[in-house]
Amino acid sequence: MCSVCGCGESHQHDHLHGKAHGHGHHQHYGLGPAGLHVTGMSQERIIRLEQDILGRNDGHAAQNRRYLQNHGILALNLVSSPGSGKTTLLERSLRHLQGRRPLAVIEGDQQTQNDAERIRATGVQAIQINTGKGCHLDAHMIAHALETLALEDNGLLFIENVGNLVCPAMFDLGETAKVVILSVTEGEDKPLKYPDMFHRAGLVLVNKIDLLPHLQFDLERCLGYVRQINAQAPVICLSATSGEGMDQWYGWLEQQAAAVPGAVQD
Repeated sequence: MCSVCGCGESHQHDHLHGKAHGHGHHQHYGLGPAGLHVTGMSQERIIRLEQDILGRNDGHAAQNRRYLQNHGILALNLVSSPGSGKTTLLERSLRHLQGRRPLAVIEGDQQTQNDAERIRATGVQAIQINTGKGCHLDAHMIAHALETLALEDNGLLFIENVGNLVCPAMFDLGETAKVVILSVTEGEDKPLKYPDMFHRAGLVLVNKIDLLPHLQFDLERCLGYVRQINAQAPVICLSATSGEGMDQWYGWLEQQAAAVPGAVQD
């Protein structure tokens, strides 16, 4: 269940997040001050509800951010559609980064411990958060995970969010940056379809480029769409399977880690 819309059924969720059903017509439910439509709720009530929920979340996010900054921890919120290759990217990255700095992973999924078990197999500590019907992680969940992990100072924390390009865009977790992952097995127009997420990206990774010869994916058009939505975010094209482009990703991580102030000494 989405903590903003409170929806449990797919039809209700479509209405809240601006998707309309129709045949041969364009119905846009994303108009109005709230930017979405919920049957039986005014735009003003939707705005008040969203402000209340996001306000509480932002309070927890601010506490998380202070904790992470005080301990010199680089925290990256990895967001994408399901199947983009986030976990495979993490597995390869963690094996490369081990021994360089303390590492930890927070895994978000609706059900199962599968991804956390894959991460632990690399030798890196991981905690699984199952959201049930929830479609995203929130800052309060991350706060409890941080207490459990107790990551060492000057470490690197990866947060693998629930596969979803809508709700996670709205929820600040206290992270240093959002890293949006788009695979070439998806449509190149994803940045246009989900602009809020790409607008908030600190980095965009285009994954699975080893498959380009076998797909009808216009990479240049996709990159153009990314720049149209977010001209500031750097873009790295890579393959977590073949290793192509991974050195650029590692270089970006090193730059970001170096920019994090050192842990505050008690």
